[in-house]
Amino acid sequence: MSVTATETDLAQRVLELVGTGIEAEVTVERQELALTRFAGSYIHQNVADEITGVRLRLHADGRTASTSTTVLDGLDDLVRRTVASMRLAPTDPTWPGLAPPAPLAFAGNVDDETAGASPDDRAARVRAFVAQAEGLDTAGYCRTSAARVVYANSAGQHLAAARTSAAMDGIARTSSSDGLARLAAVRLGDIDGAVLGARAAAKARAGVDPVELPPGRYEVVLEAAAVSDVLQMLAMYGFNAKMVLDRQSFLQVGEAQFDPSVTLVEDASQPDATATPFDAEGTPRRRVVLVDRGVSSAVVHDRRTAARAGGGAESTGHAIPGGASFGAIPSSLRLLPGEGPAPQEVDGPATDSTVAALVAGVERGLLVTDNHYTRVLDPRTLVVTGLTRNGVWLIEDGRITTPVRNFRFTQSYAQALGPGAVLGIGSHAVEMPGPWAEAGFVAPALRLASWNYTGGASG
Repeated sequence: MSVTATETDLAQRVLELVGTGIEAEVTVERQELALTRFAGSYIHQNVADEITGVRLRLHADGRTASTSTTVLDGLDDLVRRTVASMRLAPTDPTWPGLAPPAPLAFAGNVDDETAGASPDDRAARVRAFVAQAEGLDTAGYCRTSAARVVYANSAGQHLAAARTSAAMDGIARTSSSDGLARLAAVRLGDIDGAVLGARAAAKARAGVDPVELPPGRYEVVLEAAAVSDVLQMLAMYGFNAKMVLDRQSFLQVGEAQFDPSVTLVEDASQPDATATPFDAEGTPRRRVVLVDRGVSSAVVHDRRTAARAGGGAESTGHAIPGGASFGAIPSSLRLLPGEGPAPQEVDGPATDSTVAALVAGVERGLLVTDNHYTRVLDPRTLVVTGLTRNGVWLIEDGRITTPVRNFRFTQSYAQALGPGAVLGIGSHAVEMPGPWAEAGFVAPALRLASWNYTGGASG
């Protein structure tokens, strides 16, 4: 799978329609998304969508406007509307100019079998998931995605890339419990429905008839699905340069704000990354070490925040569409795993042997599968509220003993990863589906000294 002349020709045509005297940039993205859903242990929906979108941004006389369309025979109208909007727009004093010409180090991670995956390919994974649940009610989805992206601007920058991704997310259910298994990858071939189904079923069976525990602070082992939510919030509200410049982030570059075991890296060039290798402004994405052994070391920039920050700051290639009001966001954030053996499947509710190794060190605490419905209460301290979901268990003397009812929590994610707070990091990291199409967060399990549970899930 590679970028075709069609996307390149469309981008060039739009620039020609804009003409001279206006700074212009255009992105053409052709995306194929296919989704197979199942519920009640049966596939009930298979949908596929193939669409080409064109996004245009113009700047002239100190004013900026952006529009987009999927109507490819109406590009003249797209340009006219954007020019008219620009003439009426308020002045844009923070306009940073267009990205200059710069080459790509690589053109994205692509798997041709994933790009050409059929409904039968996805259904086979659903069938394996359901079979491994051995009679439990199951529900979830398997999806595949492929995209070709071209960016061009009137300053001479021209980039083309492609990407593929796949994900499976499913639950197995008893009358009183749910179990979750979730995974994302560049290649559909790396997603094994049987393994995920067996994990979800083991969690569901181990979660029957949960007991209620009092609220309070508990030592926790967070599995990768829950850690992925932590990384998502750090990406959006912590390492976003605009948040830092606006003093809405906890981050203080140069300070030891995290446990020394924590190293966080943003790197879209890794073989498992599902992001486009350039951003919405046409800047190639850079590898950025955001936390180096506990020390907050960097943020991600778009062109606006880099210009505002001064001191030689440059865009790191993390602009998002319409991001002038929100800032730059990491899209391939990964928490580096600890040392240890490769993971193996285990009996019981722990996802694998790397999670079980963390559990073995806990005298009394909780094993948490997932964080759900999380919302930021205070971006300045990154205090988040949310619920546990799809499996919580009491750990006693290094053993998983009792299923526990879901909790509501209110916790500063930054504090949870602070100096001395991280008691262990799993030796294997996996990619979890992100909240937007090309995002993916690579997370190991974590053992944390304290997590603040404020009441039952309905409280």
